[in-house]
Amino acid sequence: MRFRAAIFAAVLLLWNTPAFGQACSMCYSTAKATSKEGQRAISKGVIILLAPPLGIMTLGVWMAFRYGKKRDLENSRASELAELEKIWGD
Repeated sequence: MRFRAAIFAAVLLLWNTPAFGQACSMCYSTAKATSKEGQRAISKGVIILLAPPLGIMTLGVWMAFRYGKKRDLENSRASELAELEKIWGD
C-alpha cells in the first residue's frame, strides 16, 4: 500500500513539473532587476504572506491530532467499561 502511495505521489509531482517551469519568469526578471533593498523587501513580503496560512494549517493539524487522540482514549475507556460490565454482570 505504501508503494502505491509513493508511486501516486511521484506521478503527481512529475505531472506538475511543466507548471513549475512556467513559474513566473516575468516576476523573476522584475525582482532581479530591483535593487538589493527591493529584493530584501520582496523576500520579507513573501515570508509575511506565507506565515499566516502555515500557522493556521499547523494549528488545524495539531487540533485534529489532539481530537483524534482524545476520541481514541474515550473509545478505549468505553470498551473497557463495557467489558467490565459483561464480566461483573451489571
